[in-house]
Amino acid sequence: MKRKSFIRNAALAAAGSMVVPYILPSGRLFAATGARKVNHVVFCLFAGGVRNIESMQKADGNLMPNTLLGNESISSDIIGGMTSLPAPVSNRLQSQGTLFKKFQYASGPTGHYNGHITAITGNYSDEAIKLKEPPKYPTIFEYYRKHNSPSTSALNAWWVSDSLGPYPYLNYSAYDGYGPLYGANAIQPLSLLANSNTILNNPLTVSNTEKAKCDLLREFANGQFKTPAAIMSNSIKNSADDAENLDAYLRQLMFETANGTHTNQWGAGMNGDSYNLYFASEIIKKYQPELMVVNMQGVDVAHFEFTKYVDNMRKADYALARLWQTIQSTPGMANDTVLIVAPEHGRNLQPNSVIDTYGRYALDHTNDEMTREIFCLIAGPPSAVKQNQVFSEARGESVDIVPTIAHLLGFKTEVPTGMMQGRVLNEALV
Repeated sequence: MKRKSFIRNAALAAAGSMVVPYILPSGRLFAATGARKVNHVVFCLFAGGVRNIESMQKADGNLMPNTLLGNESISSDIIGGMTSLPAPVSNRLQSQGTLFKKFQYASGPTGHYNGHITAITGNYSDEAIKLKEPPKYPTIFEYYRKHNSPSTSALNAWWVSDSLGPYPYLNYSAYDGYGPLYGANAIQPLSLLANSNTILNNPLTVSNTEKAKCDLLREFANGQFKTPAAIMSNSIKNSADDAENLDAYLRQLMFETANGTHTNQWGAGMNGDSYNLYFASEIIKKYQPELMVVNMQGVDVAHFEFTKYVDNMRKADYALARLWQTIQSTPGMANDTVLIVAPEHGRNLQPNSVIDTYGRYALDHTNDEMTREIFCLIAGPPSAVKQNQVFSEARGESVDIVPTIAHLLGFKTEVPTGMMQGRVLNEALV
C-alpha cells in the first residue's frame, strides 16, 4: 500500500474513536476544545525601537500614513532626506481595527533581544543576549503547533526575521516539552538576497553543482542547514511530504532571487524591512499560513541617524500596507486574518550627542519612561475586531499579544495555566 493511502486510511479508521468536531460558519473544521475568531494571524514587530513621539504623537506630521489616520503631511523641518513614497492607501489600518496609543513594555531591559523575547513568548525577560541559543520560555509558534487542534504542519507557522544576532533563533525555545518539534519554519530575506548566487553557484565554474544544490536544500528542509551563510536558520523537523514541498519552493525562490525576480518589486527604495514584508507576502500567497510573525529592524539606525530612522519608519509603514493588500487579495486569508502591529520597545525622550548630516540628534533606548511607551494596532475583519476604536490612555502590555493570538486562533484554553504572563486584549475583539 502506498504511504499516502495508508495514512489516509489510518486517519479514517481513527476518526471513529474521536470526539465529533464541529464546523463554524466559515466552513473550517474545529475540534470541540475551542472556537477561533479567525483562521489566520500575522504579527508584525515594528522593531528596532520606535518612539511614540514620532508615531502616536505625530509631532512632525504623520510618518505612518498607511497605518494611522490624520494629517499625512510632514513638516518642512523634517522633509529633507526623506524617500519619495506613493500616496497612502484610502482605507488605513487604524480604521480597520483597534489602536492602543500607549501600550506598555513594562518590564525588563529596553533592548532588542529582551523586547523580542517578550513579544514572542508572552513573558518579560531579564536574560542576557544569547546569540545562538533559543529563548527560555515557549514561543507563540510552539504554543500554536502543540496546542492547536486539529494540529497542523510547520508550513502553517513562519518566522520571517532579520538575519542579525539572535533573531534567527527565536522560532522555538529550550522549554521542556516544547522545542524544535513545535517550531516554525524561518526565513531571513536579506541573507536570501545576499547569498542566493553564492549558494546556487554557477554550473560553468563549479563541479557537481546540481548535487550540491539538492544537498543544501535537503539539509534545510530536514532542519540541519548550518552553513555560515545560511539563508534559513533553524532545526525544526518538517514531515517528509512537507520537506519535499518546502524543498521545491525554496529551490524556486532561490533561483528567482538569483535571477533578480524579487529585486525592488515594491519600488520606493526598498530596505531590509521592505524585503522582510515582501517575502512574507510571497509566503502568504504560497502557503496561506495560519500564524506568521515578521520582524522589522530598520529603525535601529536611530542611534546614529535620526533622518534615516524616520525615513525607515515611513518605508515600513508603506510595506505594511502592501502586506495587508496581499492578505486581502489572497483566497483563504482575505477577511479571515487579524494583523497585529507593535514595536518591541520605544526610544529615549532625550537625544544622544550624535548629529546626522541634516543636523538632527540621534536617539538611544536606555530604560527611561519613553522607551517603555509603545503602541499596538489590532486590525481585522469586523466579525472579529472592533473597528475604528482608539484607546488614548495607558492600556495593554507587550505580554498581552501572545495570549491574544492564542485566543484568536482558538487554543489559549489548552495552554497550561501560568505559562503566559499577559491577558487577552478582549476590549479590541468582538
